[in-house]
Amino acid sequence: MASHTENETTEPVVEAGQTVAQASEGLSKYYEGMPQLDFDAFPNQIFWMVVALLIIYFVISKIALPRIGSVLEERHDTISGYIAQAADFKAQAEQAEADYNAALAEARSEAMRIAEKTKAEIQKDLDKAIAKADAEIGAKAAESEAAIAKIRDSAIENVREVASDTAVAIVATLMPSASDDKAIKTAINSRMKG
Repeated sequence: MASHTENETTEPVVEAGQTVAQASEGLSKYYEGMPQLDFDAFPNQIFWMVVALLIIYFVISKIALPRIGSVLEERHDTISGYIAQAADFKAQAEQAEADYNAALAEARSEAMRIAEKTKAEIQKDLDKAIAKADAEIGAKAAESEAAIAKIRDSAIENVREVASDTAVAIVATLMPSASDDKAIKTAINSRMKG
């Protein structure tokens, strides 16, 4: 701690019997290093404080607040613009989705129509091919039946010949004197007819 000398005082001393002027003078010497605490300077300080506050008020109200207000309004307009743009994009996206769904539904119906048309054409071609195959099979069956009838007729004729030749040979062997070939063949033909 620093020691105090007799000349230095830490507090103003007001003695009894001093007048207010003397006390005020003593106080003003004490507050000489700090004029803001001098009571004689209070009206002057209050005046300049009011002037300074008015200047600050006018500077803030006429310069700073309008600039801040314009910045806030610009931000508000920008944000509102972005929100409106986002709403437009959303509407466009919804419209694009609706258009996509409509195009998809139309493509599906078109694909179903093409599939049905193709199926009908294939069925038509298949019916033609089946009819052609049936006609060919019918023609071949008719040819086969004609060939079978021809073969049967030929076989019957061969059987008649073999039967008549065999009968003639048997009759000639059993009864060599009574062999009339023409009568034997007539008897065989009448027997084979039914």
